[in-house]
Amino acid sequence: MVAHHIHDALSQVHRLQELILNKKRFQGYSGKARILSGLLALATSAVLSHPAFPRTANAHLAGWTIALAAALVLNYGALAKWFLFNPAVRRDPRMLKPALDAVPALAVGAVLSLVLILNGQHRFLFGIWMSLYGVAQTAYRQSLPPGIYGVGVAYIAAGLLCLLWPGSSFTNPWSMGLVFFAGEVAGGVILLQNQSETDERTSKE
Repeated sequence: MVAHHIHDALSQVHRLQELILNKKRFQGYSGKARILSGLLALATSAVLSHPAFPRTANAHLAGWTIALAAALVLNYGALAKWFLFNPAVRRDPRMLKPALDAVPALAVGAVLSLVLILNGQHRFLFGIWMSLYGVAQTAYRQSLPPGIYGVGVAYIAAGLLCLLWPGSSFTNPWSMGLVFFAGEVAGGVILLQNQSETDERTSKE
């Protein structure tokens, strides 16, 4: 009888821990948007590697800029939809605080990119983009599922490898495309799985 009560008490503690963890996790990012962004990166690589596409740094920079703009629309459009229309959010600006965790790394990435472009050092851009985007992912350690941290570490490792690889070329888009395809699809699947688990727990309450 005592063992049964202890088991029930431990189960209740475990459920309470899950509820607290669920409330701490940021739900504003869309897994589907991340997966679409990964597919977009792969498609961009295919377009940029086509023989008819100019093999100049400026042309490739324009291509990646367009892809970035489209990815921002996908991801932050989904975030805006969540903020504006999710009844649990109630348009409370405090609910967006976790989204600010990535801003320092992304801001540094933007400045470093500008410096490299102005100095004609395009070959370092992929490594910078991968590394600092990975740092941005690890900043979500307390607010997103643990798997996102692992994705961030993988981005950092790929970025450092790209920076150190002597034969890296900005006009060869496949390293960028494949890394972001794999990373965004993995991140999207993790977010979708987390959302599914959250919905399941909510339905049981």
